[in-house]
Parts: sequence; C-alpha cells; structure tokens
Amino acid sequence: MTVEPGRGQSRKPGDGEPSAMAPVRLRRLNRWQVDSLREDLADLYVESRATAPGDPYRRPSRQDFLNRLTTDMRRPGFAMVIAEMDRLMGCAFGFPVRDDGSWWLGFEGPLPRSIEQLTVSCSVFAFADIMIRPHPQDRGLARRVQARLLTDHQASLGTTLVDRADRPTLAALHSWGWMDVGELRRPAGPTTFRALVFPVGERTTARMDGLVTMPGGGGSGGA
Repeated sequence: MTVEPGRGQSRKPGDGEPSAMAPVRLRRLNRWQVDSLREDLADLYVESRATAPGDPYRRPSRQDFLNRLTTDMRRPGFAMVIAEMDRLMGCAFGFPVRDDGSWWLGFEGPLPRSIEQLTVSCSVFAFADIMIRPHPQDRGLARRVQARLLTDHQASLGTTLVDRADRPTLAALHSWGWMDVGELRRPAGPTTFRALVFPVGERTTARMDGLVTMPGGGGSGGA
C-alpha cells in the first residue's frame, strides 16, 4: 500500500472537493492500458513515497512494485483508476475480496462478524495500492480515486494491509477515515500487517462501530 499524508484539514468521505481539483480527470484502465503505463506507474510509485529524513522504514523498491503490480494484474476482477492532468497525478488499484475468506488468512484472533458477513456477501474490495504525486490537494485526490473504485465495484467495504512499521502510510489512512481493525501475518511471510477497512455509507459505518483498534496493541472490540 502506498499513500502519503495529505495537507490541511481532513474532509469527510463524500465532501465536495475544492475547485482546484476540477482539472484532474479520473479514468478507469483495462489490463492492456495498465501494462502500457507500467514505467509511468513505477515513476509515480517512487515519487509518491520519498522517505522523510530520519525515518528508519525503507519501502519496497521500484522493481518490487513492478513485480507486485504484475501479480495483482492477474487477480480476478483487478481494476485501476488513475488521476491525470497534463501528467499522471495518482492512482489506486486492487481487486474484489473472495468470499472464501482467504484475504483474512493470518488475522490475529477471530475476524469480526460484521466483516466476515460482508466478505461472504462479496461486498469487500481490497486496495493493493493508492499512490498520489505530491500536490496541494493530494488528500482530496486520494479520496476521489478510492471512492471511484469502491463505487465501480458496488463495494460496501474497502480493505487494505499496511506494514505496521510504515507509520506515514498508517497515519494518512487514518486521517482519511480508514479504521484499524487488527493485525495480520501471512504464514509464509515475515511482515506483520495492520488490517484496515473503509466503510461505504452510513449503514456499513454503523456495523463497524466498536471495531477500531490502535496500532501496536489490543484486539478488535465487538464482533
């Protein structure tokens, strides 16, 4: 997952964006179009995640990103939305979560019942990445691209996994309204992830009440 903290005051999902965002166009890409933009997307990845001085966390390399993109493109239902002006400004991509619950493999403790129910009903969309080029309205742009993917897939819940050591990304997601629901570790991998969700609409948001946990401790409340 690739996101950078926005600037200024946070906005609620669905808020109107300032007029400065109007020139930015959102466009859904098919797999062929994504493949033709691989190098541009890799450039965006590098520019959107410059490591702050003193930050010990080192994000995956450009080549790691390209390898992961190739893998994700093969997943059923893969989708990408890009934001562009005179150049590529941002993108988000991901895929629907399967109803067999495999996305949640390695979740610490029992999966909250509300999330399990939404997963079984094929109402969850997984964000593999959100990348935004540094811009005065980067927070609003990130909200727009993620909202477009969720709307296109008629998803009730977005989800993503973030390395728990990647504090800037976690902070950005929290500021955009994402909820931290616990830790997850894949059996074959060394990385411990924070699992986050983004509810769509008041009804789904209400179902998430009591699930929020803070990074570094505690399990989800409620079920």
